[in-house]
Amino acid sequence: MTAGTTDLSRLIHPRSIALVGASDRATSIGERTMTNLLAHSRFDGDIWLVNPGKTELAGRRCWPSVAALPATPDVAVVVVPAAGVLEVLEQCGARGVRFAIVLSSGFGETGPDGERAQQQMQAIAARTGMRLYGPNCPGLTNVNAQLGLTFSPSFPHDLVQGPIGLATQGGGLGRNVMQAMERGIGIGLWASTGNEVDLQVADFIGYMADAPDIKVIATLLEGIKDGARFVAAVQRAAANGKPVVALKVGRSEYGRRAAQSHTASLTGSAEVNSAVFRQLGVIEVHDIDELVDTAWLLARALPQGRDALAVYCSSGGTSALTADAVGAEGLTLASFATATTETLRASLPDYAAIGNPVDTTAVVLSDATVVEKTLGAVAADPNVGLVVLPITLDYGETTTRMAQNIVNAQARTATPILPIWMSDRLGDGYRVLVEHGFAPPRTVNKAITAVRRWVEYGRWRARQGRAPSGAPAPRLPTVPSEPRQIAGSGDTAAVTRRALTEAEAKHRLRQHGIALLPFEVARSAEEAVRIATGFGYPVVAKIASADILHKSDIGGVRIGLADAAAVHEAFESIGAAARAHCPDARIDGVLIEKMAPAGGIELMVGVTRDPVFGHVMTFGLGGIHVEILRDVSRRMLPLQAGEAAALVREIRAFPLLAGARGRPPADLSGLEALLMQVSRFVADNAGWIEEMDLNPVWVDTVAGGQSRGAMPLDAVIVERRPDGTATGAGA
Repeated sequence: MTAGTTDLSRLIHPRSIALVGASDRATSIGERTMTNLLAHSRFDGDIWLVNPGKTELAGRRCWPSVAALPATPDVAVVVVPAAGVLEVLEQCGARGVRFAIVLSSGFGETGPDGERAQQQMQAIAARTGMRLYGPNCPGLTNVNAQLGLTFSPSFPHDLVQGPIGLATQGGGLGRNVMQAMERGIGIGLWASTGNEVDLQVADFIGYMADAPDIKVIATLLEGIKDGARFVAAVQRAAANGKPVVALKVGRSEYGRRAAQSHTASLTGSAEVNSAVFRQLGVIEVHDIDELVDTAWLLARALPQGRDALAVYCSSGGTSALTADAVGAEGLTLASFATATTETLRASLPDYAAIGNPVDTTAVVLSDATVVEKTLGAVAADPNVGLVVLPITLDYGETTTRMAQNIVNAQARTATPILPIWMSDRLGDGYRVLVEHGFAPPRTVNKAITAVRRWVEYGRWRARQGRAPSGAPAPRLPTVPSEPRQIAGSGDTAAVTRRALTEAEAKHRLRQHGIALLPFEVARSAEEAVRIATGFGYPVVAKIASADILHKSDIGGVRIGLADAAAVHEAFESIGAAARAHCPDARIDGVLIEKMAPAGGIELMVGVTRDPVFGHVMTFGLGGIHVEILRDVSRRMLPLQAGEAAALVREIRAFPLLAGARGRPPADLSGLEALLMQVSRFVADNAGWIEEMDLNPVWVDTVAGGQSRGAMPLDAVIVERRPDGTATGAGA
C-alpha cells in the first residue's frame, strides 16, 4: 500500500468473519447473507454466526454476541435492524474488530434522525479505529476469491472471474454491471459502498490500483464526498498503469436531486467533475453499456500508441455504416502496408474491397480459411491499432465458424479484434465469442464509442509521458493540499463572503507579480484628471465599489477617454449612474486606468471553489462571449507543467488565438505564463479566496517578434473568512 492510504487487505481477504444477525428465516437478509457465506463462498477461514436468540444455525454453533466470540474476527458483517446497529458496532469496536460491513438500511438516506445515527457511527469508528463499510449497501463481493459478504440472491450466479474491479455507491446499477458477465465480462471485485459513513468508493479505487488481479477499474458515482481521497486514488491507478472508467450520475439538475436523495452524496458541478476527470485521465462515460464496453476493451488490451483502425466485414453496407461511425467519432482509418494489400488481393475475389474498410463479400460463406488468413493479415498490419469486425447477422454454422476464426486470429496477434454482434439472434457464434472473452458490443455506435474512449486514453497516457508499456509517468496532477469535504460533514463552518473592490483585487494581484496596467482610484473629478494626465491618454474610467460587480450594466464604465474634459465628464456621469441604479452601494470613487493598447484579444480567467475538488480554473473568450458561447476549458488547481497550454488549446476558439485566416497570433507563451501566475496566486491564498473573475484578460498579438504579454484589465475577487474574523487583510 502507498503511504497514507487505508490498507483494505483484511477486508477484501479476511481470515475470519462474524455474521451478526445470522438467521434461518427464509429470504431474510440474515438468511441470505449466511447462505452466501456458507453455501456459495469458498472460504477457508473461521465463520462465526451471531444471534442472541439462537444456539445453532445451519448446523453451526451460534454465539450470543460479538463479545462472546472465541476470537476477534477481521470482519463483522452486520445485518441487524437499524435500531440495533449502533450497539453492535460498539461491541465490535470494543472487541478490536478491524472492519464492519453494515448491510442494514434506515440511516442517512431516511432523513435527519438517520444522519444523526451515522454521525454516531463515525464517532465509534474514530474512537476505536475500526473502519466502517456502508450502511445501506448490498455488501462486498470478491469474485476472484469467490467470497460473498452480501445478501444478494444473485451472488452465486454472477461469478465470472476477471481483471475488472468495480466500485459503486448504489447497489442496483452495480449489480447491472455485474450481470454483464452474461456476455463474457470478468469482474474480480465489486465494492458497493452505500452511504459511505467512512470507507468510500475512492478507498476501493485506491485498493484496486495496487491489487495484482485487477487491470481496469470501473466506477459508478452518485457523488464524491472527499475530493482529495478520490484524486489520490485515481492518481495511484494512473501511476500503476490502470485505467479508471467512470459513470457519474447527476449531470442534470434532475439527476443531481435524485443522487442526493439516494445516497446524500455531494454531486458537485457536472462541468467541473468532467474537467477534473479529463485532467486525471479518468475515462468518463455516459451509460452502463458504454462503461462495460470501454472497461472490457481496456482490460483486453491497452492502447499501444497506434490510433488508426481497420474495419473488416463481409457486408458492403455494414462496412460503410461502420466507416461512418469511425469518422463521426473523429477516429482514423489506417492505410494498409503493401504486404497487407497484397495478401488481401491474393485471397479475396476481384470484386471484394481490399482497402479500408475491407469488404470480403460472401466468399467467407464458402471458404472456411479466407477469414483467418485475411483477418490475420489486417490485424498484423503495422499501421493498425485495432480491428473492428461487425457481424451483421447470424448464419448459423457459418457464423459459428467465423467466430472460431476470430478466436484463432486473435490468438496470433496482440492487436485487439473487436467483433460487434448486430443480430438479435444470439446463436452459437455469439456464445463462442463470449466464451473466449470478446464480450461483443451489440451495435456499431456503441462499439465505436468505446473505441474512441480507448484511443483517447492512449493519447492521455502519451501526453503524460507514459510509455505504452505502462511505465510510471514523470508527472501527475497534484492532490489538492487544502482540506476538502469529508464524508457526511458538509460545509459546517460559518463564513463571511466579501467582494473586494477592483482596486483591492488588483493590488493583491500586483503584489504577487502579476502585470497590470497603471491604475488609481480618484475621489474627485479633478483628481481623476490629474491621474489620467499622469498616466497619459487614452484612459478608462470605472466605478469603484465592492457593491457593484457588473459595472457596465449600470453605465459605470467609460473607455477611450482621450483628454481631461472627457475624464472630468466621465467621473461625473459614472457617479450619477451608480447613485441612480444602486443608491445603497458604497462608492469609493472612480478607478482611472491606462487603456490597453490597440489590437490584442480579450479572454477571461475565472476561479471558483468547488465543494468537492477545491479551486478550479475556467478559461475562455472574454467579455460577453463566455456567457453566450460558453466555450471554456477547466482545470483543478494548482496547474502542473503543460496544463496551462492544454487549457488554452482545448477551447473551440483556439484557432483565433493561433492566428486563423492570416490574423497575427496571440502571445500564447505570455498567456500561459499568466495562467500559471494566477494558479500560484490562488495556491498561496487558498484559505481566503472564494472566487475570482479576471474578465477581460488582454493578450497582445505577436508582431515582428514583439509582444507586451497578457494582463487582466478587470478583476473581481470574493474572499471568505470565518465569521468573526476581520476581512480585508493582505494575502
